[in-house]
Amino acid sequence: MPFDPFDDFHTAGYLRNIEAERDLEVVKAQEKVFFEAHLDEALAFLGEARGPVTYAHFCEVHAILFREFYPWAGQDRCQLGVATQVSKGGIVDFEQAALIGKAVQWGLDMGNDAKRMRQQPGAVMGAFAWAHPFLDGNGRTMMLVHTELCRRARILVDWPSTSKTAYLAALTAELKDPRARHLDAYLAPFLRESDRTDDSLTQLLALPGLDGLDATSVDDIDYDTSDEKAMTSYLETKRIRGEVQDTTGET
Repeated sequence: MPFDPFDDFHTAGYLRNIEAERDLEVVKAQEKVFFEAHLDEALAFLGEARGPVTYAHFCEVHAILFREFYPWAGQDRCQLGVATQVSKGGIVDFEQAALIGKAVQWGLDMGNDAKRMRQQPGAVMGAFAWAHPFLDGNGRTMMLVHTELCRRARILVDWPSTSKTAYLAALTAELKDPRARHLDAYLAPFLRESDRTDDSLTQLLALPGLDGLDATSVDDIDYDTSDEKAMTSYLETKRIRGEVQDTTGET
């Protein structure tokens, strides 16, 4: 059964999309179409933002990209009141819904500091992925926000030269144990200096596997898990991540 937090897949389609589409291949293709159609608008919105990038900006990027397909776009799991606790295949647990904004803000606090962004771009991406604020479209949203933070820090990630499989493996390892800085290590060889404002769009359009950027797939998400084993797993992940956040002063 596909991810169905609203419990209405058979009547409203996958995640209540505007077409009530249930074919997941069609849904994924449509997501890609809307992402590419609104990529310029989302990047322009971020580029015009004054001051630090905030969680409100993060949510608005998601809305810009997907509101023509998902009526709830821009609203996180907490606002929607569904999928309050989610995990990927029972292996990686994500932040609980009530703490999503705080988790994203932790990443933004790092990313808005240009020096730290240059040193720890993987930790920033990992924080966004750990939060997993939206029911879908997380990967694309956090990629755009991350790209803007890189632009402000005058760097870029040479994404077209990366391997999707290797990146997702590093991201998964980062989520499980951020103390080891797996994603910083993976991204390091692909970091470049950049003063060009058009580099962001060029890199994103050339990104391989654009139809599969989400760190989770639609068929391996567990949600609202409340059994003892699931909670124990979440609390252990939370403990490990808390150790990392304590060292930064962002608790």
